[in-house]
Amino acid sequence: MERHSKHNSSIPEEMKERFKTTKNNLTKFKSDILKKFSKYILGIALLPFPKIIDEDFKEEPKQQEDIPGEKQNSEEKNNKNKYGVLILIDDSDSKKISKFELKDKLTAIINKSAKNIDQNLIASVMLLSELRENCFDGKYAVLDAIALCAIFYDPNDVLAALKISEVHKKMTIKKFEKYVVSYVAAGSLFRGEKSNDIDVYIVVDDTDVKKMTRGELKDKLRAIIIDMGFTARSITGVAKALHVQVYILTDFWESLKEASPVIFTLLRDGIPLYDRGVFMPWKLLLQMGRIKPSPEAIDMHIDIADKLVQRARGKILSVVGEDLYYAALNPAQAALMLYGIPPPTHRETIKLLEDIFVKKEKLLEKRYVDILDKTFKYFKDIEHGKIKDISGKEVDKLLTNVEDYIKRLNKLFDEIDKKTEKKRVLEFYESCISISQDVLNANNIKGSIEKGFEEFVEKGRIPEKFLTILKSVIKAKKDYEKGKIKKQEVEKVGRDANFFIRTMVEILQRRRSIDLERAKVRVKYGENKFGDIIILNNIVFIIKDIHNKESDILKGAFLDNNCIGELKKSELKEMEEDLKNIKEIKKVSFNENTFNDLKKIFGENMEVLINY
Repeated sequence: MERHSKHNSSIPEEMKERFKTTKNNLTKFKSDILKKFSKYILGIALLPFPKIIDEDFKEEPKQQEDIPGEKQNSEEKNNKNKYGVLILIDDSDSKKISKFELKDKLTAIINKSAKNIDQNLIASVMLLSELRENCFDGKYAVLDAIALCAIFYDPNDVLAALKISEVHKKMTIKKFEKYVVSYVAAGSLFRGEKSNDIDVYIVVDDTDVKKMTRGELKDKLRAIIIDMGFTARSITGVAKALHVQVYILTDFWESLKEASPVIFTLLRDGIPLYDRGVFMPWKLLLQMGRIKPSPEAIDMHIDIADKLVQRARGKILSVVGEDLYYAALNPAQAALMLYGIPPPTHRETIKLLEDIFVKKEKLLEKRYVDILDKTFKYFKDIEHGKIKDISGKEVDKLLTNVEDYIKRLNKLFDEIDKKTEKKRVLEFYESCISISQDVLNANNIKGSIEKGFEEFVEKGRIPEKFLTILKSVIKAKKDYEKGKIKKQEVEKVGRDANFFIRTMVEILQRRRSIDLERAKVRVKYGENKFGDIIILNNIVFIIKDIHNKESDILKGAFLDNNCIGELKKSELKEMEEDLKNIKEIKKVSFNENTFNDLKKIFGENMEVLINY
């Protein structure tokens, strides 16, 4: 108590009074604006500086000579007393007025409230959608301010989530600036909803990695970055769980090519808190339909068709022609994507619709292809100015045909589903069996897949739920062959199988990392130089200088007498491929022959390091 009192006594009375007044004014200000706008306000926070500077409209400071000395001193004193408050507004439900009108209206009233309570209080009003757009445009000034702010109203923990994310982001970029290409917030954070945790995704560039496998890089970076999350919680005092998912760029790209629902959802809903030109281009490509979409995206195409038909009735000639055409084109492309073909060009769509569904599968009548072809011709003729006027009768006929066409294609989706269900079940089954066999081989477990997995579970190497998923996939194949499986069950098995495969791939990667460490020997030579020898049974790889990015990777045979054969230039990709193809790596064994060969490579004074 004495120490506390002594500490307080060192603060000038004038400053104590100022703190007390400011605190009372902030409390009054908060109460006043919440009475008026509690349904809109997501958060209120004391800023580290009076006002957030808009990066696009920075005000030029006045020249010193234009201001008389006394007036200048007075303004400087006033500026010192000013303090800023951020008010974050939820505009997601703004329907009666535009977002800009909402902001202007709230800003005027909130500023008036601030001035009535304290002339030194500067209120900065920001819409949640505005903050989101800033992130899309790479403007992070507001996020910087939130990282340093003092939160005093945050019912849904939106500001707290932004604060801890921003602090964690800065820590991550400071340590791994060269490698971090995107830091993305997902989940409910930018929807202003209450959430029990915070989800962030970090994409790390692994394309320049030469001295370790990608699996090693991912595991090492992920461990450090996740640990930083706990530090960020401690620094900010935010109790919410920060869930960090780290992707290496090559894995992220593979998931994107395979239309992973997780990655597509992240691209669709994620907000970049930091991006070096990787995340936003992919996000825009997805929005443009240039990336193979997930089933959710296909459903979106179908839904858009009906909306476009309704809108077409009330539009002018050029818009009517365009909307009707895309209303017919979108479900046609959706049908081809559901069949397993990437979105084709406009002209190719018409031809493929006829070749596949009319001629090959005999699931569609030719007249519906003719409707699509006719709408395409209308679209092009209007676009090129060949059609300058169109009668209401023609529009009605075209509209009726397209509506009939959409209804028919909706039935086609069900028919395609039935045709492709067996293929999907077999794909799930074959993928799960193949990856399961690889995992069992890597862990030296023999016997059938099911028995091997039961042994794997009994040894505590994997949770029992993965055995359950594997059995459900095997059962799904048997049920489909008997005609007993429903579409909903196929979809559930697909989700479970994707989760199973991703997890097994990670287990294999970790196993490969462990195997690689067992096969690696480090030597020291010269003036504090280090090299690595990786022995994969009868193959040897040598990295002569592990701290030199330009150091060559050499490959040779590891002979039966433990001699090293002739070495040739290789690369990390070849080493990873050889590691992948080896089922079991034998324990490394050196003899005099090995040491003699290593001395020829590294010099007579080289040392083999143990437990480095």
